[in-house]
Amino acid sequence: MKYGKRIALLLGLMLLVVTGVYIIKQPSYSIATSGTLYVVNKGSKNITIFDLAKGQEIKELALADEPHEATIVASPNRLVVTNYGSPDNAGNSITLIDMETNTIEKTISLGKSLRPHGIMTMPQGNTVGVVTDAGNHLSVVNVDTGVLQKQLSTQQDFSHLLVHHPFKPLVYVSNINSGSISVIDVKIDSVVKIISCSKRAEGIDIAPNGSEIWVTNIEENAISVINTETYETTAKIDTGKQPLRLKFSKDGKFCLVSNSGDGTVSVYDTETKKQIATVVIPGKKNLLEKLVYGTPRPVGILIHPNGLYAFISNYNAGRVEVLDMQNFTLVSSVKVGKMPDGLALLP
Repeated sequence: MKYGKRIALLLGLMLLVVTGVYIIKQPSYSIATSGTLYVVNKGSKNITIFDLAKGQEIKELALADEPHEATIVASPNRLVVTNYGSPDNAGNSITLIDMETNTIEKTISLGKSLRPHGIMTMPQGNTVGVVTDAGNHLSVVNVDTGVLQKQLSTQQDFSHLLVHHPFKPLVYVSNINSGSISVIDVKIDSVVKIISCSKRAEGIDIAPNGSEIWVTNIEENAISVINTETYETTAKIDTGKQPLRLKFSKDGKFCLVSNSGDGTVSVYDTETKKQIATVVIPGKKNLLEKLVYGTPRPVGILIHPNGLYAFISNYNAGRVEVLDMQNFTLVSSVKVGKMPDGLALLP
């Protein structure tokens, strides 16, 4: 009997520990700010839609293909998502989601250009630019008509992410396998420059004033800072392990970098090019913390239009971490689907 009681007590304690870990593990959303957050979940093939003012999930919208990145097109507001596809079945389309009803409006084919990944809204509000990992194209799509207006070769390999110059008709595309940036003039539909910058160029963003592009190198663990007038690399900055994404603050004074390999976010002063803070995502300190939170892997970064918060997708934990941009500390988190990646926000 004593032996049986001990076993029962042990099982009870184990159940208590598991229950406690589960409760602690649940993300705690504790801020109140405006807007609706859209989170692209690769693993669960859906979009988590979260009301940032009320602090509650609105909907999980299922998609047919594995999605990766997203952007918002206004008038009317629509979310546009790249359908990357699975390892066995390459995607070749983008999906439009009506943001008033949060329902799928339509899907637009990109033809034979496979594995669409990076996407952004073009200056012409009814068009998006999409780059494809396998097709190595920049595709410009009219989302109103569903017409593929142009499809331009990047002239490089594994074209992954892109940004648009704020004042010029130039698109900058990061090419992972080529370790380069394609500079494409979308007015004359031509590649005007190939910038060699690293072994594996991935994350990319442009300063709000258009003076510099910053590019992460996921193999060398560094950032290349490139002058947009001369196309010269003016600085090389060390990062954490596997820097996948980077994003400038709204005022351009800071740049955040997600280091997926060591579970941190680096913060840099964009004028001095010096690192001023390291944000450690929960899950690194000890075995118990790893058990509670999972091994952190920060990926996507989104800055709130009000400039007060940054949202960071934590790929391994099914969470989005919320960073206070005033003091660079984590202040909240949002529970989302499996393998969160791309982020978008409707103010």
